[in-house]
Amino acid sequence: MKKYSILSMVLAVLLILPAYGFCEEWQEVIERMENGSINWTKGIIQATGIGAPPEEHYGKPQARPMALRAAHIDAMRNLLEVTQGVAISSSTLVKNFAVTNDVIMAKVSGMIKGAQVVKQEYLSDGTVEVTMQMSLHGGFAQLVLPQEIKQIEPIKSVPSKTITPEAPSVEPSEPSLAVLSKTSEIYTGLVVNAIGLNARPAMSPKIIDENGQEVYGSAFVSREYAVQQGMSGYAKDITAAQSNPRVTNNPLTVKGLKTEGPGNADIVISNADASKLRSASEHLSFMKKCRVMIIVD
Repeated sequence: MKKYSILSMVLAVLLILPAYGFCEEWQEVIERMENGSINWTKGIIQATGIGAPPEEHYGKPQARPMALRAAHIDAMRNLLEVTQGVAISSSTLVKNFAVTNDVIMAKVSGMIKGAQVVKQEYLSDGTVEVTMQMSLHGGFAQLVLPQEIKQIEPIKSVPSKTITPEAPSVEPSEPSLAVLSKTSEIYTGLVVNAIGLNARPAMSPKIIDENGQEVYGSAFVSREYAVQQGMSGYAKDITAAQSNPRVTNNPLTVKGLKTEGPGNADIVISNADASKLRSASEHLSFMKKCRVMIIVD
């Protein structure tokens, strides 16, 4: 009886944990740093700061506001440090990009000052802990994404002529295998399985074939979509990636062969899989809209 009681308690705990977000966070791609983290699944940068009042103000009314201000300053300093570690591409971090441009650095610092406070905790020893966050997308992405990512105008559809069909002389046959095959080859997104390759997330990753030719990258996307939602989404589970609304209902799933670049952000896929992506003009539409998910460890 005792054995079954313990088993029931374990099952109950496993059912309760998802309600507290444990399982959800476990499946998210989070790059942790000393004083913060980059959540590539949610597109969020977070950092925590701790502040304490000066010793002479302990126990006085102004102690808490002074500790809170110190925590805010510390959180912003740490958020800037985490932000500088964000990978723009497989070869460039934000700090490498910003160090050559004072204007970019000033704008990044300005965004950090406007970051959102998501947690504020007063500790028993008089110190205050503050967590701040900002988005990888929107204004930050507009600032740091490569300038070669241009706005792609929508492709204008040419209306087809109306043709009155003639009455069939024989009974209509079933759709041919060629038609069925053609229909099934229209994909709504791309899922790249890079598990086991030590692939690392980046804001501007590339998918390339075995010959080094780019299959997906900055030249294929419209800046509007890249800024709003990022060039690709990241997941740690193939089911979560395939069911993600980003790639809608019929994504093409391919296996990564290896990574390229010093940051391991670019993924190599087979020439056969690359040809599937290049075979139909319909695929250009979902690539333009950044409907790509990459699965990493």
